Amino acid sequence: MSYIIDRRLNAKNKSAVNRQRFLRRYRSHIKKAVSDAVSKRSITDLENGENVSIPKRDISEPTFRHGNGGNKSIILPGNKEFIQGDKIARPPQGDGSGGSGQASDQGSGVDDFIFQITQEEFLEFLFDDLALPNLIKRQLSGIESFKYVRAGVVNEGTPNKINIIRSMRQAAGRRIALTSATRKKIKNFKAEYEKLLNTDSILRNNKRLMQLEKNIEKLKRRLKKIPFIDDIDLRYNFHIKHPQPTSKAVMFCLMDVSGSMNQNMKDMAKRFFILLFLFLKRNYQKIEVVFIRHHTSAKEVNEEEFFYSRETGGTIVSSALKLTDKIISDRFPANEWNIYIAQASDGDNWNDDSPICRKILVNNILPKAQYYAYVEINPRRHQALWREYEIIQKEFGEYFAMQQIKDQSEIYPVFRELFQRKQEQTATT
Repeated sequence: MSYIIDRRLNAKNKSAVNRQRFLRRYRSHIKKAVSDAVSKRSITDLENGENVSIPKRDISEPTFRHGNGGNKSIILPGNKEFIQGDKIARPPQGDGSGGSGQASDQGSGVDDFIFQITQEEFLEFLFDDLALPNLIKRQLSGIESFKYVRAGVVNEGTPNKINIIRSMRQAAGRRIALTSATRKKIKNFKAEYEKLLNTDSILRNNKRLMQLEKNIEKLKRRLKKIPFIDDIDLRYNFHIKHPQPTSKAVMFCLMDVSGSMNQNMKDMAKRFFILLFLFLKRNYQKIEVVFIRHHTSAKEVNEEEFFYSRETGGTIVSSALKLTDKIISDRFPANEWNIYIAQASDGDNWNDDSPICRKILVNNILPKAQYYAYVEINPRRHQALWREYEIIQKEFGEYFAMQQIKDQSEIYPVFRELFQRKQEQTATT
């Protein structure tokens, strides 16, 4: 049996098709490895590749062969250990599959297959089948994307935009126009020349024949001087910018940094928002991200301060919601932007403030937003804020989602649950 193994390097994409086929075949193994990697990595290490291990039992190829068939008796001379009817123990298995067995001088095995996926492939599997829910195609005037489209031909342009067909057609028309009279004269001279040759008095017409030959030669030289193609024949493709409507969205990231949020909770919140930020950057071009930190007061910050500032304090969640509502009114009108909000908190809030949060969301924010995702990072029972948000979820349904994260291993599953692509979204996004 012959085996063909493709060992071409990927440097020049010579085996890119084979690699893509391999990734599709072992998709489940790769997705599991990517999911496990998210819970184990640090924040700054999310954009690197990953080693994927495939068990040896899953890479074996099915084969057909002829079986022995029937009963066979074998006599081995010199046997002093066994007699007919004895059962022979199975040979010990090799320790090649994991290396965890004891050393042995018998048996053999095959190691698990391990390969490296690139950063691009890692992110592709990480955010597979995810999308912003309820994405509506709204357009913001003045910030459109443009596409160059054909707009006919012009007489001037750059060499790389020459329209060969139109240029050759123009050159042919010019040559016909410039040479038609000359060719007509040549035709008439040739006809007269042939007529004189067919007469009986060739010697008498010899002088005229020589004159006709000179005239015909002169006209032919004139034709040769006309260029095959001239600068005035050149035509160039003309392109203009055509505006392309693009959907635009803004994502508000609200994170609780109060004293009740210990460092482990903050780290899980950071990981969740890192996933969200990478997801938005990868999947959408027209995305604005607004970072808001809050304790007793809320403040809009940049990405660096959002993740790494050490400021802390009490907890008044409504301060972040009020600031969110103000920013939406000032910079992101609801009739032009798709508004998405993700909030991470431990749910611990000043008791009198939780009903205020519900009123702000119901009356001010949710009527303008396409989706609101609340993540409670708390290994204990739900807090007052969760109970208020449950009332909102019953009223707004699919536009408001809630999930709880108890430990780091739940970050990625919760993220996928919140931003899982719905069936009806496939065509619109």
